[in-house]
Amino acid sequence: MSDLFYNAAPQETRVAPPRKTARDYPTSKPRTVYLFGTCVVDLFFPEAGMDAIHLLEREGINVDFPQGQSCCGQPAYTSGYTEQAREVARAQIDLFKGGWPVVVTSGSCAGMFREHYPDLFKDEPETLAKVQNLAERTYELAEFLLHVCKVQLADQGEPLQVALHTSCSARREMNTHVHARALLAQLSHVERVDHDHESECCGFGGTFSVRMPDISGAMVADKTQAIQASGAQQVVSADSGCLLNINGAFEKQNIPLLGQHLASFLWQRTQSKQEPRA
Repeated sequence: MSDLFYNAAPQETRVAPPRKTARDYPTSKPRTVYLFGTCVVDLFFPEAGMDAIHLLEREGINVDFPQGQSCCGQPAYTSGYTEQAREVARAQIDLFKGGWPVVVTSGSCAGMFREHYPDLFKDEPETLAKVQNLAERTYELAEFLLHVCKVQLADQGEPLQVALHTSCSARREMNTHVHARALLAQLSHVERVDHDHESECCGFGGTFSVRMPDISGAMVADKTQAIQASGAQQVVSADSGCLLNINGAFEKQNIPLLGQHLASFLWQRTQSKQEPRA
């Protein structure tokens, strides 16, 4: 949910860990996966969660969505509330037992599972073992579609120019911008256009946008104006927190653009007439 790892923490400042070396991917698709939908998708972009399920099921994969899932704990963690973050994290860990992969509809939340849970529980050996197992099974949605499913997308839409936005933590920790670019490149009628400030934060940053609204507002203004100047007809992102911030800024500035979650964009662009949307 959060873009930034330098929020003004009451107890300690969180710093993103160095990116690990490239991971090894399974040589075949699993029969079943867990889906972690994230709280922002659940509350504001439920269609993105459903479209992620459609994409996975079309690849012949069964999707299990544990009903008890909630937040990954990132807002508390990045704000320095370690004990509260552990409490939230423990509730998630217990839901994703076994060996199934965990596919996450947000790169920043996937990064929380994969990169930061081990730090949260480094002093609890029994829990740490579970966390390390979960981390190795965690994939961001675009990463999973590209490298595990080895999906081949057939574009069914009209010619379109799109701008891609990737949250800061998703970019640093999960390389999500690379995966999303590769999937968009498979769409024969979609042209991805570059825009200034592409690698910069949109200003959301979870609690950062609440604590420093003036700075956050200036950052998202730069972002949205750069996207508009690129000539893009639509915005795509795999992180819903960023989409909330960017779409709100578009509306406030009367910019006739709208951001859409990558899962929904891919599903709609590749849906055949025989696949009515649920």
